[in-house]
Amino acid sequence: MTETSAGSLVPEVGRLVIRFAGDSGDGMQLTGDRFTSASALFGNDLATLPEYPAEIRAPAGSLAGVSAFQVHISDHDIFTPGDAPHVLVAMNPAALKTELGTLVDGGTVIVNADTFNDRNLAKAGYDHDPLEGDDLSAYRLISAPMTSLTKEACKDLGVKPRDAERSKNFFALGLLSWMYSRPVEPTLEWIDAKFKGRDLIVAANRTAFNAGHAYGETAELSDHKVIVRPAEMPAGTYTNINGNTALAWGLVAAGQLSGLPLFLGSYPITPASDILHELSRHKQFNVATFQAEDEIAAIGSALGAAYGGHLGITTTSGPGVALKGETMGLAVSLELPLIIVNIQRGGPSTGLPTKTEAADLLMSMYGRHGESPMPVIAARTPADCFDQAIEAARIAIKYRTPVMLLSDGYLANSSEPWLLPDVEDLEPIPIEFASGFNQVDENGDEVFWPYLRDDNLARPWAIPGTPEIMHRIGGLEKQDGSGNVSYDGANHAHMIALRAERIARIPVPDVEVSGDADAELLLVGWGSTWGAIAAAVRRVRDSGRKVAHVHLTHLNPMPANLGEVLSGFPKVLVPEMNLGQLVRILRDEFLVDARPVSKVSGQPFTPGELQQVILTETGDDS
Repeated sequence: MTETSAGSLVPEVGRLVIRFAGDSGDGMQLTGDRFTSASALFGNDLATLPEYPAEIRAPAGSLAGVSAFQVHISDHDIFTPGDAPHVLVAMNPAALKTELGTLVDGGTVIVNADTFNDRNLAKAGYDHDPLEGDDLSAYRLISAPMTSLTKEACKDLGVKPRDAERSKNFFALGLLSWMYSRPVEPTLEWIDAKFKGRDLIVAANRTAFNAGHAYGETAELSDHKVIVRPAEMPAGTYTNINGNTALAWGLVAAGQLSGLPLFLGSYPITPASDILHELSRHKQFNVATFQAEDEIAAIGSALGAAYGGHLGITTTSGPGVALKGETMGLAVSLELPLIIVNIQRGGPSTGLPTKTEAADLLMSMYGRHGESPMPVIAARTPADCFDQAIEAARIAIKYRTPVMLLSDGYLANSSEPWLLPDVEDLEPIPIEFASGFNQVDENGDEVFWPYLRDDNLARPWAIPGTPEIMHRIGGLEKQDGSGNVSYDGANHAHMIALRAERIARIPVPDVEVSGDADAELLLVGWGSTWGAIAAAVRRVRDSGRKVAHVHLTHLNPMPANLGEVLSGFPKVLVPEMNLGQLVRILRDEFLVDARPVSKVSGQPFTPGELQQVILTETGDDS
């Protein structure tokens, strides 16, 4: 129990999962984000899962128009947004209809009672009012007339009723802040800053928030009130960050660490567009952004920037990667640094633009013409996107190669607390451009050879316009060393072998086994499955059973010790948000009987799902 400033005792819980749901216009993403920010300032560990409707303008009140935001807060370290919410905030019947099935048994349902009218009930497919009768008897129901109470609270402010109605999400936020003991001032300060200069909007939102906060006490909801204490976390400065922002900041950091101007050529595509938006805000760090007319122009401009001595980047999702394939092959042939960021989503074709998937691994590894190997890296958490952006730049620059950096819709939009790194601890990325002749030809004349390689098999990075280094590059096969166009078969075989060896020789860290090294079962993960796997493994081990886990960040080349690690476990399972793409690679590379655990529903794995898989596999699914 925790004593409040008013002297009352509030029960403590170790963690809490809340899911906000309503129409796209109900402000559920903003409401969830503000509740998350208040929780971060309070000191909780947290993880979020925003979910957007696939239709941009789905009809109001329809099932297709429901937008949701799930947040998991705790007093200890957590890895995921949680298996199922303890609390569902449903702003209309459609939200209740679509999201009620996610709620834990006996959970709390908070609804905006004003929206449960005949018209909205019909749109949601109800033939009766679920707030009456036994529909919600298995849950704790709080039915609050949020819209009418918001209008009543704002009626003396001079705000039009329709404008006041738009503040009902702040009423819900105020109520949740009271029920779960969130600090008030950060939200009120945010309202003042966000809507500065629009006094009526500021007044309406503040009034609605305060009305919702007061409603908790006046409606005698004290038996619902709990608190989640701050988590014990390493000392330092934290910020709440999502994967796309972390990735953008990592790219900016890579530009600073290398001293290179950063150029992003991008065509807007869900869920990658936020990286373009974020980078466009940081021109002071020598960042240039270009919104191209299509995906092909986007990568072409980025490769041209790399040719001119910039850190060239292009961002996209799976459909865009398909379009960029020919230019990626050109980048392999030119042997220039280039970062291709793929924020994966459900496919094929347009697929599920607002839902997550990780089914682009085989395309990332092999989806180019000819023998065209590229390093492939995958981030595991929102904050890890920062580190892997720097790692992708480091490899691209040092080994003169395009690099594929994989994230997905889950990581892109989800957030977590991030301990800001000490800039002094970030390793510089050294770069030396070609500055003059580097070879003597058969006539004894000094010349510049664009494909004369260093110890890493990387060719010189020669900036156009530099005196004495006129050279030729392009898509036609080149003679090794001189760079002259060559149609000789033996030279082509030699160049293919060199390009493959250059990538294969890139040193990557060994994988580390977490859990029990003597377990029968090993789970192998990559990308955003890390959180669910780590949480499931922790639960199983806490129950006294043995299981192990390795997670791959570098997918090409793979860690040198991976084969040895895999051979040490009788059973290998690979949870993937696809039908088993890493499984195929592991079977091919290491001849192990790896088996897939697949999920392609547009949702990330939950720890509970994988916990059950582990228990079943180890013979204890009771």
